[in-house]
Amino acid sequence: MACAKLYFLLVLTFFCLFINVYGNNLSPNFYSKTCPQALSIVKQGLDEAIKNEARVGASLLRVHFHDCFVDGCDGSILLDNSATIQSEKQAAPNNNSARGFEVVDRIKAKLENACPGIVSCADILAIIARDAVLHYGGPTWDVRLGRRDSLIANRAGANKSIPAPSFNLTNLTSSFAAQHLSFKDMVVLSGAHTVGFARCTNFRSHIYNDTNIDTSFAKSLQQKCPKTGNNNVLQPLDLQARFIFDNKYYQNLLVHKGLLHSDQQLFNGNKADNLVRKYALDQCKFFEDFGKSIVKMGNISPLTGNNGEIRLNCRKPN
Repeated sequence: MACAKLYFLLVLTFFCLFINVYGNNLSPNFYSKTCPQALSIVKQGLDEAIKNEARVGASLLRVHFHDCFVDGCDGSILLDNSATIQSEKQAAPNNNSARGFEVVDRIKAKLENACPGIVSCADILAIIARDAVLHYGGPTWDVRLGRRDSLIANRAGANKSIPAPSFNLTNLTSSFAAQHLSFKDMVVLSGAHTVGFARCTNFRSHIYNDTNIDTSFAKSLQQKCPKTGNNNVLQPLDLQARFIFDNKYYQNLLVHKGLLHSDQQLFNGNKADNLVRKYALDQCKFFEDFGKSIVKMGNISPLTGNNGEIRLNCRKPN
């Protein structure tokens, strides 16, 4: 509780500073008059979905990340293929991996019934990300709202901009810097891997080829993920607590039990080591910094004003 109170005060302070520095049209109160029940509708829909499948909140947190890294947080990842759209869902980082879209569909339908044409799909993803983290026991933050939805997708951009599990520290740093996110943002946002799962195809190289991995951990994973086949076998990104948002992700890195190559790169004798140690020892600090960084990420190139649209169906433009 003390951690939560301290975190809340610090986020309020950061939020005020953030508005002054980045002033745009996003605001936590954006729907207070036009759709005051929006936040409760999203939360109820997400809670029901997680009750049905515990993993889906983590999946949708990842969808928000992948949306923001491609031309900003504009809901473009939600668009399906059409005659004029090449969906980002089929980009390499998302194909057979990004999921939970039907949850967004159900929440959007409820919002359209309550407040037709008001709440954007991009904002739904931002709210879901916060509510998922909170549901799993993590921090909360004020979600800044007022994004509008893109009219197009960018599959080539998704292939280029979304960090890959094979990335080294230099690749990761450059990928986040391209989104105007700092080195610290990169390390703290990677902590979202405290929940969720990864497929065998994404960690196979790490468990067979890398040397910066605990031997017994690698052997246990090799029993489930052979050198060939079983590409879609899932393993938790955090071996200690798969559905709890905490700082154990960083504790795993200290003992070389990061599931992905890119995870373990954060503790591999480099300048990220000190941040990993700090977050492994201080969950309150991790929560505080995570809230700051995800608000910053959610501010990447939002469509506001007359740009974009409010989609009626998140899978296609109006």
